[in-house]
Amino acid sequence: MIELFKGINKIEYEGPDSTNPLAFKYYNAEKLVAGRKMKDHLRFAMSYWHTMTGGGQDPFGNATMQRPYNGLEGLELSKARVDAAFELMSKLGIEYFCFHDLDIAPEGNSLKEKFDNLDIVVEVIEEKMKETGIKCLWGTTNAFSHPRFMHGAATSPNADVFAFAAAQVKKAMEITHRLGGVNYVFWGGREGYETLLNTDMETELDNMARFLSMAYDYKQKIGFKGQLLIEPKPKEPTKHQYDYDAMNVIGFLRKYNLQDKFKLNIEANHATLAGHTFQHELAVARINGMLGSIDANQGDMLLGWDTDQFPTNIYDAVLAMYEVLKNDGLTPGGLNFDAKVRRGSYQPDDLFIAYIVGMDTFAKGLLVAEKLISDGVLEDFVSNRYRSYSSGIGREITDGTTDFEKLAAYAMEHDQIHNESGRQEMLEDIVNRYIYRS
Repeated sequence: MIELFKGINKIEYEGPDSTNPLAFKYYNAEKLVAGRKMKDHLRFAMSYWHTMTGGGQDPFGNATMQRPYNGLEGLELSKARVDAAFELMSKLGIEYFCFHDLDIAPEGNSLKEKFDNLDIVVEVIEEKMKETGIKCLWGTTNAFSHPRFMHGAATSPNADVFAFAAAQVKKAMEITHRLGGVNYVFWGGREGYETLLNTDMETELDNMARFLSMAYDYKQKIGFKGQLLIEPKPKEPTKHQYDYDAMNVIGFLRKYNLQDKFKLNIEANHATLAGHTFQHELAVARINGMLGSIDANQGDMLLGWDTDQFPTNIYDAVLAMYEVLKNDGLTPGGLNFDAKVRRGSYQPDDLFIAYIVGMDTFAKGLLVAEKLISDGVLEDFVSNRYRSYSSGIGREITDGTTDFEKLAAYAMEHDQIHNESGRQEMLEDIVNRYIYRS
């Protein structure tokens, strides 16, 4: 195998005292945590788009990234990116990757050419997967970048666009199945609206449900056993996305009787844009039995758009892994780094360092979360806080054996209410102490 990232060796675990930027401080893949190897809890994946195709462009400037395949075009560029992707993952010890169809092969001048290009590159990817043992976590299609999707894909007012998007999903699902992928993701990049003055919202929502239902039917037809995931996002590019947040998506799925056919892929930065914490979105998905996978990144709280930064916030990582452990893991989902290096971090080693920092952050988060759960310090407090529902009138409420008349009579006899402190600051201090000492 030709080495493209020269001078960078396989990244090793050196422990918390290491000052080597090209070494793991907390991610020790084989370490047992709560009965499983750390790598099996985390199931890290490389995002093909930000990592292999991201050039550092922004609305005010051109590409800045120095990559070993710069200067190549067309299929030769796509093939070189495959080599680079599997070298990077091998050196980082990342066992999974995620892709959009447009990431791995050129668009072409027709749908047939697009599909032919995909078939050529997928053969190259298959060879690399056999050579390295690296697997596909999930695939998806890009139904938002091309001008044809200016008004949406599944929600477009143009039925021809709906059909084109269906063809893309059909092909991308076939590829994911062929590559042994264990999930398939739907992100409605333009499934929303800018103004209701020109929008029939009811028709668009009905059509989106029809689209998803047909996708599920095709999954069954081809024998694809993977998990279907929907990724919530509130805005950007459209002003109002139909998949606004976890609860909104769950409500949509239940309305159209799709709740047993899909789960959610939760992204940290999308939670921020929705005005929620990362933990909130994970908890909503978990308690509804719909937490399927995670896009691991973070946003900038001072900016109002999807900055897709590599995760470094240990507090968020701890609370995220707390929810994952309470969910008994993510399998067959995982932690996909839907993140990109900053435009000024243009050197190849910056890319490796960013992944190392992200992997270490979630590894540390896992260690702290496991300790919090095993010690029961938060669970015990919460359980005690709701103890009034385990006996007496509270038990009658939860058992459904009371009504408003009985409750009103009870309240007349117990109208001197005595609440207890929620002790938020004390609990935050406990989390801080576990972070400091774990």
